[in-house]
Amino acid sequence: MMADSSRLCSVWLGSETGILKGVSLGRKQAFNFCNTRQLSRDQEVRALCWADPAQSELLLGSVDGTVRTFSTEKGAFTEARRCGEPAEGCFTGLAALSGSATVTCVECGTLRVWREDSSEPATQLHAGQNVCRMRQSPVHRHKVATGGKDNPLKIWDLQRPESPAFTAKNLRDDWLDLRRPHWVRDMAFIPDSDKVVTCTGYHQVHVFDPASPQRRPVLEVEYGEYPLTALSLPPGGQSVVVGNTHGQIAVLDLRKGAVRGCLKGLAGGVRALQCHSSQPVVASCGLDRFLRVHSLEDRKLLHKVYLKSRLNCVLLASREEAGQAAGEAGSQEVKEEEEDEVWDAMERVEEAPKRKTTTEEEEEEEQEEEEVKKKSKKKKKKKKEAFED
Repeated sequence: MMADSSRLCSVWLGSETGILKGVSLGRKQAFNFCNTRQLSRDQEVRALCWADPAQSELLLGSVDGTVRTFSTEKGAFTEARRCGEPAEGCFTGLAALSGSATVTCVECGTLRVWREDSSEPATQLHAGQNVCRMRQSPVHRHKVATGGKDNPLKIWDLQRPESPAFTAKNLRDDWLDLRRPHWVRDMAFIPDSDKVVTCTGYHQVHVFDPASPQRRPVLEVEYGEYPLTALSLPPGGQSVVVGNTHGQIAVLDLRKGAVRGCLKGLAGGVRALQCHSSQPVVASCGLDRFLRVHSLEDRKLLHKVYLKSRLNCVLLASREEAGQAAGEAGSQEVKEEEEDEVWDAMERVEEAPKRKTTTEEEEEEEQEEEEVKKKSKKKKKKKKEAFED
């Protein structure tokens, strides 16, 4: 893969097959940045983040516990280091700190801070069992949030990792005085505030305010009937985009708790969402193998790219695409395909009508004769009753 093609990519995605995919929306091209002949399920990409503010490097977390570094300028992987074991579970989050430090979190709840010059973690803490997601604050990068199944939202200050800076309280009991379970699937820090918004496996959206005296949600909204799997905040932070396991994406107002609108076109569960940092667009990916980019202003589908494998994570580049030509991408280039074009190009096969067997024909004739006999009996009965009257 040539380096100049990677600089054209405006969307980056990680797949189940371990392939890092880059998509240039402006040139309508997609590229594979892995050796497709040596793929393994152990290389499945479960987490993806930028390694530096200049967005010149990516960090990829694989199922086998390896964190790989990809240079978007060179168009190649430059480093790989072991940051966990497969027995601990998959990566639920990656983050980069100043000073070339990396933050990792796995499903068993182990959160570690790794320095570039050491093979042992500089900081290690336990965030509880069954962690589903870890997210970093875009403003205070030393703060991260974690949460999972029966594991409430926690906010950690990595400069003081002895205990969480904030721990959410259990939800209020329902009208039958029964405990309401919680299942945090994703979260995000609301800009220009200390608030955190979460989505749950029980189709709820919660807003927590660590500055508030109460540790319960200050806002609670329900959307749909299916588990919510991902969320992202558009510029401004006054709304949130959420997706669920049935391919439904909605924009919710965080001030009124109402649904602003829905984004259509998905055919599978949503695994990742990301809104652009400055443009009113959102990228989504999931089980149907398509990358979709929707406009948040009129909710129209702007781009749809078929990428051949199930997608786990998506990352939007905030910088503009480079202007130089991409060159030939070799055998690893993947062209953009529209769903309608794929089906139109297929040869149409019409199934010939099934010919009835002799036995089926005889059975149908017997049924018709029985119906005729029944009708004639009814007519005779009616005539007899009329004659007696």
